[in-house]
Amino acid sequence: MNQRTFALKGNICCSETSSSLSISENSYVICEDGLCAGVFPFLPEKYRGIPCMDTKDCLIIPGLTDLHLHAPQYGYRATGMDLELLDWLNTITFPQEARYRDLEFAEKAYSIFAEDLKKTPNTRACIFATLHVPATELLMDLMDKTGMKTMVGKVNMDRNGTPQLQEESAAASACDTVKWIEDTLDKYENVKPILTPRFTPSCSDKLMELLSEIQKKYNLPLQSHLSENYGEIEWVKELCPNTSFYGEAYDQFGLFGGSCPTIMAHCVHSCEEEIQLMKKRGVYIAHCPQSNTNLASGIAPVRKYLDEGLHIGLGSDVAGGTNASIFRAMTDAIQVSKLRWRLVDSSLKPLTLEEAFYMATEGGGAFFGKVGNFKKGYEFDAVILDDCNLSSPLDFSVKDRLERLIYLSDDRNIKGKFTAGNKVL
Repeated sequence: MNQRTFALKGNICCSETSSSLSISENSYVICEDGLCAGVFPFLPEKYRGIPCMDTKDCLIIPGLTDLHLHAPQYGYRATGMDLELLDWLNTITFPQEARYRDLEFAEKAYSIFAEDLKKTPNTRACIFATLHVPATELLMDLMDKTGMKTMVGKVNMDRNGTPQLQEESAAASACDTVKWIEDTLDKYENVKPILTPRFTPSCSDKLMELLSEIQKKYNLPLQSHLSENYGEIEWVKELCPNTSFYGEAYDQFGLFGGSCPTIMAHCVHSCEEEIQLMKKRGVYIAHCPQSNTNLASGIAPVRKYLDEGLHIGLGSDVAGGTNASIFRAMTDAIQVSKLRWRLVDSSLKPLTLEEAFYMATEGGGAFFGKVGNFKKGYEFDAVILDDCNLSSPLDFSVKDRLERLIYLSDDRNIKGKFTAGNKVL
């Protein structure tokens, strides 16, 4: 199915609101030149004769968005999980990321990553690479071929790395960043560059000043980390004594939302002032529950963020997280919210399935624009799910079937995937 105007027939599930689902059984969702034309119980006269794929009793959902993952970490998922964040970075992450100066190794590793990510229910992703320009451009080449829509970032880090993984200076980091941007800004159909200061401890004030100038010149979005771990937060206080909380370390350079579209991963321990600044600036939070559990960082107060009306989506945070499917992130988000409610703060009710589904689709997809729903005018990202292999003597509703598919998180149930109207799987 190469045409970008077509219909899919099946049981169509998408968010009605951030806390409710719309389920249309035995219905049609129409893609018109890459955009969604709506969901219909019958094929409208206007669209009679367009190609129609009847998925029988399958479920059809919007594509999922992963707002935060590290491509160079994919190869060592599920190792070092007894370490906390900073020890894990120094012991495992930095030595492994240094290997990406070797393009032969990078091609082998990134080819595995790109092929595996293509098989997930994710249609969009925001991805960290490493500080190496050639390897980052190689990753972008491979991701473009998957057909997924992604943003990929060359990492900036001019301090507190290792001799093998640290840029010579702020000026050298900025120079490499400009070269990379000019190489890739208009090169790809499916991939765009995103500025990626690793986190405040890795970036000097001078580098952040230069990145701010680059951001304004090229009008790029930005991704980084925020308030993930207590040790990290204390370190930022020492490095940035002129700021009163972590978010100000970015905001003082104009790299915290507003005219700089921004994703901040984690926000596990954000103070009230930081939360309000994120809300004011329109910062997107990438909630990464599996990583926050594996690295013993804590449980983010996602209920508070939703109730406050902040932008929030989900991230796998490979390799802090071990599973690149956002189905798994949805399940983990619900589960850890129950633990926070039961053990930490009974005033913050657990997430519902509907809320986790919204975060995985439209909540995170909004960083890419009109993405993550089947509303008219949204980009047509869709995933076809077949649960016929999940044998049971019970007769489940469509919602129950969706819940089982999410909790079981098995990529073998994916029978088709479209991004912006183009068939990916």
